[in-house]
Amino acid sequence: MGGSPSRQEPDLRINVLGSLECWSGTRRIHLGGAVQERVMVALLLESGQVLSISQLVDSVWDDDPPATATHQVRKAVARLRQVIPAGGEVIVTEGPGYRAVLPAEQVDLNVFLNLLEKARRASSDRNWDEAATHLQGALALRRGSVLAGSGGPAIKAADVALQERYLDAVEQLTDLRLSRGESRELVSELREHVAAHPLREKLRAQLMLALYRSGRQADALEEYRKVGALLSEELGIYPGSDLSDLYERLLRNDPALVPPREAPEPARAAEPPAATVARTLPYDLADFTGRKPELDGLLSRLDAPADRGPRILAIDGMGGVGKTSLAVRAAHLLAERYPDGQLYVNLRGYTSGGQPLSPRAAAEALLGMLGVEADQLPEDADARAMLWRTMTAESRLIVLLDNAFDVAQVWPLLPLGPDSLVLVTSRTRLIDLDGAHWLSLGTMTTEDGVAMAARVLGTRRVEAEAEAAAELVALCGHLPLAMRIALSRLGNRPRWPIGYLVDRMSDESRRLDELKSGERGVDLTLRISYEGLGPRHRTAFRMLGVHPGRDIDVFSSAALLGLSPHTAEAVLEVLLDAHMLQQHEIGYYTFHDLVRSFVNQLNQTECAGDDAGQVAAGYERLLDYFVDVTDHVCDLLFPGRARLPAGPGESDPALPHLPTREAARKWLDREQSTLQEAVALAHAHGFDRHVARLARNVVFQLDADGLFAEFVEMAQVSVVSSRRLGDAELLRLSLSNSAVANWKLGKFAEGIDAASEALAIASDLGDRRGVAKDTGMLGLLLCTCGRYDEALPLLQESIRIKRELGAGRAEAESLVNLSSLYEQWGRYAEAVDTAKRALALNRELGARENELVALIDLSLAHLGTGAVEEADEQLRVARELGEDFGAPGDVALVYALSALTGHRLGRIEEARRFVGLGLAHHKAHWTPIRRVVIDNLIGRLRRLEGDYAEALVLHERAHALAAGIGYRIEEARALVGLSDVHAARGAADQARDCLERAAEIFRTAGVPPRARS
Repeated sequence: MGGSPSRQEPDLRINVLGSLECWSGTRRIHLGGAVQERVMVALLLESGQVLSISQLVDSVWDDDPPATATHQVRKAVARLRQVIPAGGEVIVTEGPGYRAVLPAEQVDLNVFLNLLEKARRASSDRNWDEAATHLQGALALRRGSVLAGSGGPAIKAADVALQERYLDAVEQLTDLRLSRGESRELVSELREHVAAHPLREKLRAQLMLALYRSGRQADALEEYRKVGALLSEELGIYPGSDLSDLYERLLRNDPALVPPREAPEPARAAEPPAATVARTLPYDLADFTGRKPELDGLLSRLDAPADRGPRILAIDGMGGVGKTSLAVRAAHLLAERYPDGQLYVNLRGYTSGGQPLSPRAAAEALLGMLGVEADQLPEDADARAMLWRTMTAESRLIVLLDNAFDVAQVWPLLPLGPDSLVLVTSRTRLIDLDGAHWLSLGTMTTEDGVAMAARVLGTRRVEAEAEAAAELVALCGHLPLAMRIALSRLGNRPRWPIGYLVDRMSDESRRLDELKSGERGVDLTLRISYEGLGPRHRTAFRMLGVHPGRDIDVFSSAALLGLSPHTAEAVLEVLLDAHMLQQHEIGYYTFHDLVRSFVNQLNQTECAGDDAGQVAAGYERLLDYFVDVTDHVCDLLFPGRARLPAGPGESDPALPHLPTREAARKWLDREQSTLQEAVALAHAHGFDRHVARLARNVVFQLDADGLFAEFVEMAQVSVVSSRRLGDAELLRLSLSNSAVANWKLGKFAEGIDAASEALAIASDLGDRRGVAKDTGMLGLLLCTCGRYDEALPLLQESIRIKRELGAGRAEAESLVNLSSLYEQWGRYAEAVDTAKRALALNRELGARENELVALIDLSLAHLGTGAVEEADEQLRVARELGEDFGAPGDVALVYALSALTGHRLGRIEEARRFVGLGLAHHKAHWTPIRRVVIDNLIGRLRRLEGDYAEALVLHERAHALAAGIGYRIEEARALVGLSDVHAARGAADQARDCLERAAEIFRTAGVPPRARS
């Protein structure tokens, strides 16, 4: 999992392969009830990945989760952080979810998987003893099902997958032990495994072999009878070919079954080939790698009893994904079952510069393989198909129909009898091919890609650049054709490090150029698929290439293409069937990385004239859609915001159904990166009105998520577009947002400039709402800079106007800011009264996030008056509220204040715990202002505890940041803290200097001596 933070306990261990166990050294830690255990297991099963709240809910509850599910998950996380040592660093908050951070050796699941990987590498290197040792170590870790089989669907699915890995390892280890001559000692172990998994044929075969080698042939044969009856009764199928072959060999006492130590396997005599049998399959790749699940899935289809017609196994997938290689491998593996011939024909459905092979020509090729001379063939296509069916009716053939374009090519070429097998490959799924069993072939795994590299380039070369090899697989989009081309280039350039080609391919604009070799090229393969589309779908494919998102939903596609959502979805499904798009989630589509590069290249080189105008119009419709849908979402999530006139475009796009705040929140979380990219592209292409309106909506969520650098960047882009547009109303709005963003990021001078200009424009426009907002923002900025006498009248005026306008939420925000001013200025009684007014108004409006901030300010004001117990009570309420609401920096500040208050009331251990909980909230999303305040507060606590070394670090860090951004009051408070630390350590001169500098700041700001602590 992730790296280990320095404060984590090195002897912490968590075991999930069975009932959940958490150990700190020799002490077992009880994590709590079922919800806590399931949340912990779900996080550990995902190996350091971020899990959203909804994913955790699915891991905890089987069916309909309770209405309080989200709250229960958050409480479970909070409880886990309390009971696990350094729990705040073990479970971290990231974006919309949580992530478990533990070194691999502290989680048994990761140790298990690492041992399996070591065993695989040892086996590849033929180090059998080492492989067996690793497998034994892995198997010893499993104590049973994850959480004893309990948990939601996600946990149960993971448990099934882990059980499969476990059984695979059992079978691998058993094979190794059998190869070393063990037999009697294996029988009892295998009987236990077979009893637990009676339908697993590999285990049954191993048991039969162990019994036979132990001199118990009759018992071995009886095991075959048992499994045959069981498979027939339970599944209606017969034992597979491997098990049947073993049974026949046992019956005839095959000498090759004797243990290796007793009699080495004799060389098998070569069987003379049957000269009259047609074998026209392409050669099987010697370095064919991976695809075991897919291959096993194909072959397992043959275990079912034959029906009237031929068996048809069909493989579809994008160009270059390895359909033909997989089909050829399967055909070679099955060749012995079909002794009358193994035939291959390329139907040329997708071939550069050519037409698909006609059924008439294909039948001629196949009949020729069976020995029919050309002059004996009937001219009529139907007659040729009838002759083909007649000649193959009683045969046992494999027929591989490669690269099919449509069903019309395939139907006439199907043999008549049930004893033949037809393998079909196509870039699109031929949905009208009745009776076919389909496999949609995806891209290869990273492990298989690296293994392919090792087989082609050599293990040493790949192991020496393991990270580069994995990155090469990723840059090739996990596409086998791309990997083969890249590896061919590296093979022809032995002096090239793998990393050199990785560097060349890292430039997306030239990636497809790098993936060419001789007559092969990924771009050529993709172009063939593209040209196989109809004109309407080619146009849609190109237009979708300008969509700014990684994932493309139906509604945004409809806007871009100028279609209804229903029609747009039909177009997307055609592209999906053609494997020009992929789908990982219902309702969302995406490009494969190399297909994305191809469509970008296509739009750059071939999109001109009418096409360019069509794409521009589509992009404008898409921006209209984004403006409309984000208007709706922000109205739900941020009620009370100012409304603007109707949108900039003439289109009226269909919007997704988002009836609740929760639905709106999920949509916005999902689309946030797409919206940011849309604003950037709109700005680059001159859609200025869209930029200003869309940026206005996007910044709400950037602010809420603590993405302040992105907030500033978005606001600045909006200002530039608004100036270019010459729209005073949008410019004021953009400047106002820029002022907020700069305040959040600690750029007060820039914020003051933006707020001042926004206020001037609002005054000129007679925009009272704008005047109220910008006056308040300017007052807040001046307050933060310590200019309280200038800030006070501005904040008071802002509150007055907002009250007259009935803008309750905005009034409450300004009341909080005014309370903060009073507290910093030492006017604590006024701070208490103002914070209480803000608190009451926020509660009346149901503004829970703002209620949290009001509670913070009220607590600070109470502390200023010496009312510690009142502050403690307000902070208790704030902590409860912070479990569900509040920005990370605000929640962290609540805990820092709680720690200081708890220490003053004598609750020392509680104070320490609160510090840990506060620091656990994601620091990356704290504003600089919050960082400074929290550092000063915790530094103050450390001074009370006598920990002057840490207090020095905290106050120095606070002082550097506060001085850098101009946060004067906290700069002075940091200097007071440093003076106290230096005095305690005997550095009287340094203490005096810090105190004098602090006094000067306080004096300039007008802070009275009693408030200078």
